[in-house]
Amino acid sequence: MSIARPSFWRALLVSLWLVGGVAPADEACRIAFDMGSSGIRAGASNSERTARAEIDFLAPLWAGRGFDELLTPTIAALKELPAQAGFDPACPGVGGGFSAWRLALQQDAGGLVEKLAKIREATGVAVLVVPPLQEGAYGYVGARALLGERLRSSHVLDIGGGSLQVAGEQSSFGEALGQKVWLRHLCHEIRNAETSPCDLQPLTGDELAIARALAVEKLLGLAAALPPPVSMTAISRPVSRGVLPAVNRLAELPADTNVVQRSALSAAIERIARLGRGETATLVGSSPSYVAYLLSDMLLVEALLLATESDSLAVGEIDLTNLPGLLADDRAYRWQAHYGCYLARLGKNGLAAYASDPDSCP
Repeated sequence: MSIARPSFWRALLVSLWLVGGVAPADEACRIAFDMGSSGIRAGASNSERTARAEIDFLAPLWAGRGFDELLTPTIAALKELPAQAGFDPACPGVGGGFSAWRLALQQDAGGLVEKLAKIREATGVAVLVVPPLQEGAYGYVGARALLGERLRSSHVLDIGGGSLQVAGEQSSFGEALGQKVWLRHLCHEIRNAETSPCDLQPLTGDELAIARALAVEKLLGLAAALPPPVSMTAISRPVSRGVLPAVNRLAELPADTNVVQRSALSAAIERIARLGRGETATLVGSSPSYVAYLLSDMLLVEALLLATESDSLAVGEIDLTNLPGLLADDRAYRWQAHYGCYLARLGKNGLAAYASDPDSCP
């Protein structure tokens, strides 16, 4: 269980309200569940505590087994986490389902609606499948609150396990191209492997060209979604603990350098692509298991810089979750009171159900 300072929650909730699109809670308390690709984290509006359960939501979906085996651990986590953190059980609970839940909706909308109804019946929690741009909005305002004057870019880049968001105050882009998903694409395209992570390295020159072309292809929608000029600050660990220190070491830059230059990144890619994972780990000073994602992360960041016509990427790691955004999102808690209507719209309209008006329900 992790502990956050009360002042952190208050400051972040107020910042979310000031930005607009979400509002501070009117209820005495709210409970929220950030339901990502690798687990569930619970938080409450009147508590400094958070609690987390590890669940790999992506693996069974990728394997074609659907959501069935995920139902029991999800229900258990939604029941147990509030108790672990000492939350008031009378507080209304809302879950934000992000990348893995969007994938489950895409694979079997009717089946997911049935599972969500069972989750609500068993736990009282209304799980919403949150659109990518809404997830990006949560991330941007949270990053702005936590980074303060250190955030000098127009957008923040958040690379999760299942999706990435490039989010700004006026424009945002989201895509199912997180760290795990992107490597899976590369494994399939280059190694003809259905499982991930695969042994992507070493790459021949032709294979590296294929990987770079695939990254560009996957990000074709970014330019239209984000009118220039665009500058980015990366806030997640694939960059802050993977790409940045590796580039700094390979380019012989000071360890505290917090900007990735595109030219240095491209040179680093060329240097490690022809090496095996063990050689790469020795060269960059990291463990072989962590290095499994390094080259693919570098290729993704390089493509993002190319797509935004940026020469550099600022880096500012923060411990950011979607909990503050969910807790301050009045629309989400209005859906908690009209959940049957939400599920009907989710089955019919997909992700657009979230943005429709809960008060228009019968």
